[in-house]
Amino acid sequence: MKERNKRMLEATEMDALRRFTRISRLDRVRNEDVRQIMGRADTVIEEIEQRQLSWYVHVQRMTDHRIPKQAMNWIPHHKRKRERPKISWNQGIQKAMSVRSLREGQWEDRRQWRLDIGQRRRTF
Repeated sequence: MKERNKRMLEATEMDALRRFTRISRLDRVRNEDVRQIMGRADTVIEEIEQRQLSWYVHVQRMTDHRIPKQAMNWIPHHKRKRERPKISWNQGIQKAMSVRSLREGQWEDRRQWRLDIGQRRRTF
């Protein structure tokens, strides 16, 4: 996800939270305080990254002949046009893993992996 898109999502989320709480920007209440009032610890971006990591691990556990795993490991044969290189989805996943100090193969213990990426534990 591009940084510009992340900023736009965060701004939209904060706008919605402020509208729900009826707190204006003119009231000079910090975003952290608005989050605390609404009971929201994670941002939308963090939730997106958690779900991306969850999907990545789900696909990594699949056998090699499954189509989602083949699609994830596929490398296009053509070169990109001349411009700034775009970050691929896999590079974004690797960045999210490095921020959380996660390594390849750590997903074998599913319960620990969910805790490491920040997902809530299921209680059923």
